[in-house]
Amino acid sequence: MSGSPFRRPSYRFNSVDGAQVDVRRWSPAFARGRGCVPVGAHECRTPRSEERVPPMTETPLVRPVPVSGFPEWLPEIRMVEQTWLDLIRSGFERYGFCSIETPSVEPLSVLTAKGETSNEVYALRRLQEDADDTGDSRIGLHFDLTVPFARYTAQHFNELVFPFKRYQMQRVWRGERAQDGRFREFTQCDIDVINVDRLPLHFDAELPRMIHEVMTSLGLPAWTLNINNRKVLQGFYEGLGISDPLAVIRAVDKLDKVGPEGVAKILSGEVGLSARTVDSCLALARVRGAGSAVVEDIKGLGVTSDLLTEGLGELSCVLDSLGNLPAGSVVADLSIARGLDYYTGTVYEGKFADWPDYGSICSGGRYENLTGSFIRRSLPGVGMSIGLTRIFAKLLAEGLLETRAKCPSDVLVVVPRADRWREAETTAARLRGRGMNVELYHQADKVAKQVRYASRKGIPFVWFPPFEDGAAHEVKDLATGEQTQSDPTSWAPAPREGGAGRRLRTG
Repeated sequence: MSGSPFRRPSYRFNSVDGAQVDVRRWSPAFARGRGCVPVGAHECRTPRSEERVPPMTETPLVRPVPVSGFPEWLPEIRMVEQTWLDLIRSGFERYGFCSIETPSVEPLSVLTAKGETSNEVYALRRLQEDADDTGDSRIGLHFDLTVPFARYTAQHFNELVFPFKRYQMQRVWRGERAQDGRFREFTQCDIDVINVDRLPLHFDAELPRMIHEVMTSLGLPAWTLNINNRKVLQGFYEGLGISDPLAVIRAVDKLDKVGPEGVAKILSGEVGLSARTVDSCLALARVRGAGSAVVEDIKGLGVTSDLLTEGLGELSCVLDSLGNLPAGSVVADLSIARGLDYYTGTVYEGKFADWPDYGSICSGGRYENLTGSFIRRSLPGVGMSIGLTRIFAKLLAEGLLETRAKCPSDVLVVVPRADRWREAETTAARLRGRGMNVELYHQADKVAKQVRYASRKGIPFVWFPPFEDGAAHEVKDLATGEQTQSDPTSWAPAPREGGAGRRLRTG
């Protein structure tokens, strides 16, 4: 009755292990040795140490804000990224490429040894460095994985087996303005093969074939791999009488950014070419087609040189080798230049078909002397890189990235009561021992709450260990709602196309 001085009888007790016990389920066997103590009827008391509320702090809060150009993902997105990394790694290893990892930093002398990249390098130093400490001021974060690979190859030359086929999947850093498709920290997945003195041309076709297989395994939207050859470009420009063909290559590489008119201004103003020569350079850049028939289109422009002939032969060979890939997968595009100075032969650039203005999603090329700054040996190579973060971010922004769960757990094991914890723990261990990812709920709680926790995290199955001695195990499929008796030593989920059950490892 309201306002009564008498308290309702308590059916609950605190045991010495802190568990709440209901005497209506009490038995002498259960209470023996637990030291049950009655508590108030209207609250469940906890130890005094848990009742203490920490005092309010005077320390000002730092507002958490994202740093532009440095992406981070929620767990369900990160799980997809990890799956992609596994698929890429598997694809590389199928072709015999081995993994290496180089430090995140390199000496600045290494990072600036090739190409015009010094303006993109993040130099590294301590915030509170000593005035006479200059050690850290000479290192920087690597801006790609190719230059560190060149240093690595030269440094370990006597220990490596050539041709050396390596893949490398790491983060890189570039000090450029963050925008759509451009980041200051991102993940690249590189493959390179390098050899002593001479590298067979068939590797120029093997790498794009491998990249095509790997990208197909990721289920990407339509994309095209554009191929060119720097010897074709340089030989063509030399045939026109241009004294600095590399300057023209760098200008043509900006075609997708500034357009034909912008490139024409650079060629006439900065490079100093005549209008007729500029027209010839732009005519070459317009050549595009599938298969080696483009070679005849280039010859039709009426320019000849020994280097051009050599480059056309290499381009034709690579295109013929890739001719059995699906139609439209590989296209010869003479506007592709790749501005980095170390490329000397075949060059590659992959683009999404539906977003032509978006940056390249894979790229690379052949180089003859990348290690020349580090070792006096001829080590030609060819490499390609998948811009994982650029691809991933685009699909996420377009709503094309399918997520399934917020955790890797296959099964959640319910804890029905505190006294059944050991049974639940043993059940989870048995399922894990059979190769499943199993999460044990963190405390005894209402069963409905535990099931709701599994549903929110996308865990496909909930396991109910025996609630009483002698009772059976049961498992519930949250997708179908079906709940059946099961044995943790033999249970396996029924395969379900596209569902979580398909990915379970059941021994």
